[in-house]
Amino acid sequence: MNKKMKLCVLFGGHSSEYEVSLTSAYSVLKNANTARYDILPIGITREGAWHLFTGDYEKIRDGSWCDTASLLPSVTVDLTPGSQSLLITKPDGTCEKQKVDVVFPVLHGAYGEDGTVQGMLSLAGIPFVGCGCASSVVCMDKSLTKLPVNQAGVKQASFILVRKSDDKAAIIEKAERAIGYPMFVKPARAGSSVGISKAKDQNGLRAALEKAFLEDEKVLIEETIVGREIEVAVLDEKGKYTVSDCAEIDAGAEFYDYDAKYVSDCSTFYIPARLSKETRDEVRRQAEIIFKALDCRTLSRVDFFVKEDGEILFNEINTLPGFTPISMYPKLMMAAGLTYPQLIDRLIDASL
Repeated sequence: MNKKMKLCVLFGGHSSEYEVSLTSAYSVLKNANTARYDILPIGITREGAWHLFTGDYEKIRDGSWCDTASLLPSVTVDLTPGSQSLLITKPDGTCEKQKVDVVFPVLHGAYGEDGTVQGMLSLAGIPFVGCGCASSVVCMDKSLTKLPVNQAGVKQASFILVRKSDDKAAIIEKAERAIGYPMFVKPARAGSSVGISKAKDQNGLRAALEKAFLEDEKVLIEETIVGREIEVAVLDEKGKYTVSDCAEIDAGAEFYDYDAKYVSDCSTFYIPARLSKETRDEVRRQAEIIFKALDCRTLSRVDFFVKEDGEILFNEINTLPGFTPISMYPKLMMAAGLTYPQLIDRLIDASL
């Protein structure tokens, strides 16, 4: 009988996307094949403490998993090069070294999707699902993402980059001159549309900057693109690429923000998108170009705008997209013929 693979599922995290991670991890844990995997659920509290959780997965979904964190074993990664191990310390002080075959870091945003966890796991020699350290850094920072994408010849919205330390009056003057209203204001390094606002006048721009600077010291101000919001899922199995059909998002709100994605349930989607096959194929082609240009691996979701005249513009890329029941990455892959457990298996196999 084959030995089960030791799979560590990381969830939570010191990020504004903590709740999304819990919901994503719940879906992964409920769908992972327990006949194939011996699963170690490792939760990270909002404060950044790591704990082994072996209770009811419902407590992960409702956020109560860490209510008794002091009674849970604490976890650290053995950073000895090539250790491929976690150190699990029980409340009584005894410590166990646990070798791990692969980690699925179901983490979104800062301290999870931005290369920090990926670098730590690389030091320990632990294989993990998702992009490597450098690619995660570049894809998380929208201002850095735009450079290789531009070099790859893919069109994007016009933008300027500003910093929290910049003079606010100068930012407003520059934005009005270079971009014009209405404009979108985005933290450079936040996911799930956290901190994004649409500014229609000076007062709106001031409020949008204040909101964005709460999330990051670097902020992008972009032109408003009127068009369909399109998402594509990419699965990389060691150089064999599966690029899904296109999904079209109808936000049901002024734009597809965090509330529209996860709270209000006002958005709807179409798979395939309401575009011609020729346009969908071109979007898929560009998604693969972007994935390769950014040195991604295993998975990413690539987002675009398609204007009424058919022009395609890259919006952003997400290297650890949501895995919640309403998330587009698993929906797109299931529309391509995979079951949720099969998707998990293929992501893990591609990471080894």
